[in-house]
Amino acid sequence: MAKIAVDVVLLPSETMADKVIEANRRLPDKRITLSKEGCLPHISLAMGCIEQDNVRQIEGILSEIAEQFAVGRLKIADIHLGANSLGERVSSFEIERTEAIQSLHEQVMQRLKLYLSYDVTADMLLAPPISESTLRWIAEFPEKSAYANFFPHITIGYGEMGFFSVPAEFSVSKLALCRLGNHCTCRKVLSFRVLGDIGGEKKNN
Repeated sequence: MAKIAVDVVLLPSETMADKVIEANRRLPDKRITLSKEGCLPHISLAMGCIEQDNVRQIEGILSEIAEQFAVGRLKIADIHLGANSLGERVSSFEIERTEAIQSLHEQVMQRLKLYLSYDVTADMLLAPPISESTLRWIAEFPEKSAYANFFPHITIGYGEMGFFSVPAEFSVSKLALCRLGNHCTCRKVLSFRVLGDIGGEKKNN
């Protein structure tokens, strides 16, 4: 059976997605070019490799989780400047790590642990070529990005993002299973469940 690299994500509301895409376009480095069609703004909850034939089973598990969990409104804590394994600067919108989103992350990790592996190779991702830093990020996800190390965020792109006005709070619209591309971008939605509507967005000026 063929393996594919995937990301279980929360997709932000259309308003928030538009703002992230606008921020991304202000960065001069275009290795990540966000869009609503093939490179989606997202919040990663769990990442790894799965057997392609298991998509239907995982879809069922995510459907159950979506019915059980309500993450509520999410808050932007800051614009975070981090780095990948090569030391290249990456800007993201840091999201306040609430008990609700932490619990959702842990539930996804636990429920999918029998399906996820981390023996990733470049051919498991979409839109080659694939960087070594991308493969390393996926392979090291459970050790460096999960549970106590979970860091909820929406990646803006490579480079340093200055001040940018975004909603102080926003909602998420979908829990989705996505195919990964280079730089851990969400290139294709394989399955999703719509989450409950939790209202409009407050502006952060």
